Amino acid sequence: MAINEKDIGERDIRLFQETISEYSDYDFSDYSANSLRRRLNRILDSYGSDFDRLIETIRTDEEALEEIVKKITVSTTELFRDPTIWQHIIQKVFPRFKLHSSINIWHSGCSTGQEVYSMMIALDQFGLLERANIYASDINSDVMKIAKKGDYRLRFNREYISNFNDVFSPGMSEATGQQFKTHEKYLKINESRDLIQMKEFLRSKPVYKKIDLVKDDNLFFLNFDIIMCRNVIIYFNYELQNKVLRLFHRSMRESGCLVLGLHESIIGPGTKYFQKQNNYYVRMKKDA
Repeated sequence: MAINEKDIGERDIRLFQETISEYSDYDFSDYSANSLRRRLNRILDSYGSDFDRLIETIRTDEEALEEIVKKITVSTTELFRDPTIWQHIIQKVFPRFKLHSSINIWHSGCSTGQEVYSMMIALDQFGLLERANIYASDINSDVMKIAKKGDYRLRFNREYISNFNDVFSPGMSEATGQQFKTHEKYLKINESRDLIQMKEFLRSKPVYKKIDLVKDDNLFFLNFDIIMCRNVIIYFNYELQNKVLRLFHRSMRESGCLVLGLHESIIGPGTKYFQKQNNYYVRMKKDA
């Protein structure tokens, strides 16, 4: 039987954080307590274990520790998730950089890569892909392997095509004056193999790197025009959120744009560095 979330107390969460820090290079001390409580509850359920046994496993089994970390940091994503956000990116963000000779884009917390492919497809629809440099990072090396491969199960992801059609709808075509290409240019669908596969010209473009936002700096060592970090900082506490926002500010060109998740927002000190416009944030000049 799974332990109830209410049974995982503050002392348990601190013990988990301290044990992870002691036995690995990972640091969950600034993760949201509520997020950790929910993830730990699921882990205990999947392991059929109690909390004390989980802590002992972390201390004695390095491979299991890595698996637990991956379960804590796992995120969900999909092609053109929240189509209205992508419509705003196309209509409001892309025009800011249309005259740039190069466009640097960082997908921070890229997970299994669907958002990276969404961005490249959108850029290609507007003739910007050749000028774009695409970088992606995550704390979890396994999900980045999936991203690089660009293969997804059809039966679980049929909404990808619906999302694509919502973003590149006749209404959007009329609003932007663009003639959009169909999804066949970008992905192959194989019903018999239950497979959606991204085309090679998309798979070969991004540069991937393992980056832990808790402790790492910008390991790409360049400044970005667009940073995508959707549904990541929602798992961080207030202090870590603002630390990451300062990192993004330092990693952006002066006119850069930051796109967060639909239910994420910038409050407190972060408002000194980014100003909200529509469904994205614009970098302010203040040094971070």
